[in-house]
Amino acid sequence: MHIVYVSDGKAGHRSQALGLFKAIQRQSSETVSFEEISIDGLAIFPLLAGLFRRSISQFKTPPDLIIGVGSHTQLRVLLLGKIYAQAKTVILMKPNYPFAWFNYSVIPAHDDVQASDHVIVTQGALNPIVNEQRHQSGRILIALGGSSKRHQWHEDKVFASLEHIVKQHPNNEIIITTSRRTPEQFVERLNTYPFSSHVRFFPVEQTPQGWIFEEMQKAEAVWVTEDSVSMIYEALTAGCRVGVIAMDRMKQDRITTSVDGLLAKGIVSKSLLLAQLPEPNAFKEAERVATYLLAKN
Repeated sequence: MHIVYVSDGKAGHRSQALGLFKAIQRQSSETVSFEEISIDGLAIFPLLAGLFRRSISQFKTPPDLIIGVGSHTQLRVLLLGKIYAQAKTVILMKPNYPFAWFNYSVIPAHDDVQASDHVIVTQGALNPIVNEQRHQSGRILIALGGSSKRHQWHEDKVFASLEHIVKQHPNNEIIITTSRRTPEQFVERLNTYPFSSHVRFFPVEQTPQGWIFEEMQKAEAVWVTEDSVSMIYEALTAGCRVGVIAMDRMKQDRITTSVDGLLAKGIVSKSLLLAQLPEPNAFKEAERVATYLLAKN
């Protein structure tokens, strides 16, 4: 099976596509290959010309599955699906076009779309993580985000939550990290704070690619600021107990509703005590989608 991923260059979108590819690769009885092509290399006019030739020069191997994530990829996925009629098209989001125009749309439940022959509903966006069963008892990871279009970063409130977690778990190994959205002033405050020897701080600038995923494999519990919704689902998929650090909300929308849904179901908690966090959930959404697609192939 040959999978083509139409990329808009966004790391979060690529993570979703890789998650599905790797899940298909794990489950398929045949060799599965993956080819990534940028939307910059797929101009619309040559694609329209490819409709008559039934191929385009960029692909040496005809695709069996064409995946797109992001609004700008959808028309290209649609046209590629017409050029390579034997291929299935999969959009990993709520599409701007009618669902029936693609073979499958994989849509998070917070978009409030009903499952159907063309729609697969998931809990959160897909990601490439699997639970490797390497969690170390008592090990804690704290992942900090920043301001977003729906959350306002309140430095003292976030710091108070962080300090409470650290002081309530003096015998636990605690790893703290930031994101590219974490305010510089807050990072400086953490750098100068006299943490004890059981706490280590790794600003995102000091972490290599894949570092956070590896830390999730080792942590028993992960606390995430509630703006980082994708990281909440990644920690759940890794098999961690997950706590949510509350932030000031500027508005309520489908993303905040998604977090509220996890809290209401007891899948995550706002508690700052490890002993009060929910037990790990078996989050395997990429595996579930891969199983469905392979059964339909």
